Amino acid sequence: MTLVVPAFGLIPPPDAIALAVEALGDGQVIALPTDTVYGLAVDPFRPGATDRLFSAKRRPASVELPVLVDGLESAAALVSSLPGPAHRLIDAYWPGAMTVVVDRGTGASAGLELGGDGATIGLRSPAHPVALGLCRAVGALATSSANLHGEPTPSTAAVLAELFDGVVAVVLDAGPAHGAPSTVVRCGPDGEVTLLREGRIAWDEVRTVATG
Repeated sequence: MTLVVPAFGLIPPPDAIALAVEALGDGQVIALPTDTVYGLAVDPFRPGATDRLFSAKRRPASVELPVLVDGLESAAALVSSLPGPAHRLIDAYWPGAMTVVVDRGTGASAGLELGGDGATIGLRSPAHPVALGLCRAVGALATSSANLHGEPTPSTAAVLAELFDGVVAVVLDAGPAHGAPSTVVRCGPDGEVTLLREGRIAWDEVRTVATG
């Protein structure tokens, strides 16, 4: 049975975070609020956890999962290097609705199970106290929107708990989440910048910031 736990406030209740941390440590899938929509999350260093997330969403494992981190330092630790445009976008928009996709290289992300071909990694620092609190407690989290693949994302914890009952261990309830998805930008090693998905942040603005 899925456990719904209140997690309201600028400082999330420690008991709520602790329950989610315990579930993540056991390799389970949790649902958490972000500044955009509710997401499903796992600890990608736990064997089998990412497979459980793909199974919960009914999403093909060929589609790589992005990663939530608590800031620039944590992101930089996962890759060999961050291109200049990625640095500029992170400085301008983190925490917030900006996902930067960069080459993994030989950084610590080589040990993460994220699906896809393993060549790149999408990184985002969310402007939400619950998501940031979990990242600080656990580290990088592999995430995806809390929906069945190709379906709309529910905006409330109650609907999520019903949709994923018995599949998701814990749902952290911080109220309705109606935000537009993050903007996703590929920052190549040679400085090229490509829009992969326009979300809350407009591409024209992003391109200006990325190119300095």
